[in-house]
Amino acid sequence: MGSSVFLIGGGWDRAEVYEPFLRELRGERRVGCLVLDEGDGAAQFERYATALRKAGPACDPVPLLVPLGGRFEPEAALEGIDGLLVCGGLTPAYQEALAGCRERLPGLLAARGVPYAGFSAGAAVAARRAVVGGWLVDGVPVCPDETGEDLDEVEVRAGLGLVPFAVDVHAAQWGTLPRLVSAVARGEVPYGVAVDENTLLTVGDGGARVSGAGRVHLVRPAADGDVLVRAYGAGEGFELR
Repeated sequence: MGSSVFLIGGGWDRAEVYEPFLRELRGERRVGCLVLDEGDGAAQFERYATALRKAGPACDPVPLLVPLGGRFEPEAALEGIDGLLVCGGLTPAYQEALAGCRERLPGLLAARGVPYAGFSAGAAVAARRAVVGGWLVDGVPVCPDETGEDLDEVEVRAGLGLVPFAVDVHAAQWGTLPRLVSAVARGEVPYGVAVDENTLLTVGDGGARVSGAGRVHLVRPAADGDVLVRAYGAGEGFELR
């Protein structure tokens, strides 16, 4: 897998969830903040920049704004960047913005030694098979409709492949764990994690470890279409498959 990947489940209360990511930076410690610009991109960037500056060690946030409907071109955007934070917003739109470079971006990050952090939508699209939204499975509600990300049926799309499992976010706060359970039970994703807000899952070669205020809910398939769910708190972890 190479460098660690840092998955943040959302929330704004804990600057320390950024700290393991920031400790991995080298060089001038410039963090490119990829923000999907829906008209307030500069203001959204400042939210992330403020959170990063409150965390330690010190870094230099850099805006990487992509207009809604645009495409992220990493070769030029990552020039001089020491870490990439893919921020939050409408998850299907982030997936579309990254779709054109999903075959190139992981190799580019590895070649340049640039660690990846994903916040909310940025965490979801890090998966090989990304749960991008929806609140219905065959017309039956599995999570609140306001969590659907402008989608009705639960939808799984091609992600960046930085982690081998699917990722859902805002798990405890938005009630999205059943959406992930449904995706695993239907075989649409191999297995998955649902991350609470203000919670970080650090994924390295062979394993993943939880830190922050909440929990990470690991969902694995079992026999006869069942699934097994186990929650992990700060300081706990699990092996990758």
